[in-house]
Amino acid sequence: MRAISAKWMSCIGAAALVVTMTQVAAAQCGLPNKPIQRMNWRPMVRGANPWLLRTSDDDDNDGPSIVGMWHVKFTATQQNGQDIPGGGAVIDNSMVVWHHDGTEIMNSSRSAQDGNFCLGVWKRTGKFSYQLNHIPWAGNIFDPSVPPNVIGPPQAGVQILEYITLDPSGKSYSGTFTLTGYDTTGNVYIVFKGTLAATRVTPDTPFSDLL
Repeated sequence: MRAISAKWMSCIGAAALVVTMTQVAAAQCGLPNKPIQRMNWRPMVRGANPWLLRTSDDDDNDGPSIVGMWHVKFTATQQNGQDIPGGGAVIDNSMVVWHHDGTEIMNSSRSAQDGNFCLGVWKRTGKFSYQLNHIPWAGNIFDPSVPPNVIGPPQAGVQILEYITLDPSGKSYSGTFTLTGYDTTGNVYIVFKGTLAATRVTPDTPFSDLL
């Protein structure tokens, strides 16, 4: 009987030792003693939320990615349904950044008073094809009645729809765009259609390449 009791006491003592060591280890590792709540979770910079990565549908590792910084020139070939003489005119020279989460930002070379920063959202429509919906809130963008050195009346904004194809090299893309300008009542006051061409900006890109 004493042998059995001693055996059980030995087992109980071992179990207690394991529990104690586990608690010490947990304390040493800084683990909380309560369930982790979602609001307390902070992913690392390179460990972005997986559902955000998937929204862009650009992470299949099967070819180049649209994500990154680009130098984009917009050439209008039509204005309000009429062909622009000379084969078109460059109406914007921009720096554009496409993000992993399906958003985009553009810094236009137009005057800052026109609202030269604007935002967009994009989706992948094919192996090398993408669609971008770009919405600038702006002042007197493309309003011929307002001189370029004058702050004009507020306009509701502009919608730029782009359909582009990424080069298999991942170093350039090209496509078409439709730019529609709206006044504050939602009426269309100007429509441009044309083409766009972009080259990827790298840490070695000189400023002279952007002119």
